[in-house]
Formats: sequence, structure tokens, C-alpha cells
Amino acid sequence: MKITISKENYLKAIAEAESEGELVIAATLARWLKVSAPAVTMALRRLKRDKLIAVNAEGVITLTPTGKEIAHRLIRRHHLIERMLTEVFGMDWYMVHDEAEQMEHAVSAEFEKKLVEKLGDGEACPHGNFIGLDSPKERRKRGWLPLSELSAGGQANIQSAYERDRELLEYLNTLGIRPGAMVRMVSRNIDDTFTLDLGGKTVPLGNGAAAKVWVAVA
Repeated sequence: MKITISKENYLKAIAEAESEGELVIAATLARWLKVSAPAVTMALRRLKRDKLIAVNAEGVITLTPTGKEIAHRLIRRHHLIERMLTEVFGMDWYMVHDEAEQMEHAVSAEFEKKLVEKLGDGEACPHGNFIGLDSPKERRKRGWLPLSELSAGGQANIQSAYERDRELLEYLNTLGIRPGAMVRMVSRNIDDTFTLDLGGKTVPLGNGAAAKVWVAVA
């Protein structure tokens, strides 16, 4: 069985969508991977043939043990590459996800070991997400909450941001909203926006963006 880049991308998308609490169906993958419905249908047929996924009567897609192993290996390598790009090469945190998406398919087991030797194992990526599949449930167990849930007047340390939206990351970066920064909720506004204070600078943020940033109340 040949594991192509396309197959790896689909398996990884299934694992990541599941970790975000989504019910994974064909339409979910079309949205995550920005591909057409017919393309998803063909890909799922191949993945099912290779016993990498299972699809139930309602169309819900799950990974088989083999599919899960491939997806998790790719996610681990993606995480290590992101850390390498920032910690070794000094690339800005909001840029590294897209670079890692390209490089993760070319990493060998030997190079992965070298990355672990160089960087260590267990640290968060530049976006604040831990290695593996860091689900909303796991984040809440650590006491984190979405920035959109921070009460008026509350202060918090920014812990992580949703890394699969480059445009969002660039916008957050211009506002100073990045892992490690301190934020205070000045007001929760009637138009479903928030007014935040970041180091003495007042900035507005919409609910949709705030829901993708996780914080720990100070």
C-alpha cells in the first residue's frame, strides 16, 4: 500500500477535525481541505479500500488503527517542524504552520529523531498547542477557556491560537494577541465584539476570532 501525500492529508484532517469536536463527514473534509465534493468521494473510496478509514451508514468517517497511526505520526512531525522553524531559524510564529504543512511529508524517521534530540519532546508549538491532538476538552481540563468567555474586567495569559488560519494569525499578531501575552477584557459589547487591553493598547476583536484564542485566567 502506497501512502501518498494526498492520503496523509486526508488522514490528518480527519484526526484534527475529530479533535476539534467535529462530526467528520465528507462535507467536513471538503471544507477543511478546500477541495470539491467529487474529489473527497474519490479519496474516501481509496482510503476505505486501503483499510485506513471506516464509514458508517450515516456517512460518519473514522480512522482505523493504521490510519490513526499515520495521522498521528504526521501531526507529530508537523509540530516538531514548527518548533524547528521558530526556535532554530527564528521564523515568526504566525508563518510556520503553512511551511510545516509542506515539509511534514518529507521528514524521515531519522530526521524526526534528530529534531527530538535538538528540541526535546513535550513543549508546545509556537501557537501554544501541545504535541498530538490538543482538543478543546483537554484545554478546559488544564483550566483554559476561549478568550470569548473571559468576563468583563478579567485578566488572562494567552495560551494558544487556532493555527490553521493564516489570515487570522496575521491579524492577531498585528493586535499583539499571541501566546505569552497578557490580555484584559475591557468590555463585552452588545454587537458581539470585545474591547481588549494588551499592554496599555486598546484593541477590538470579534467573537469569532476570540473563540479561537485560548487563555488562562490570571
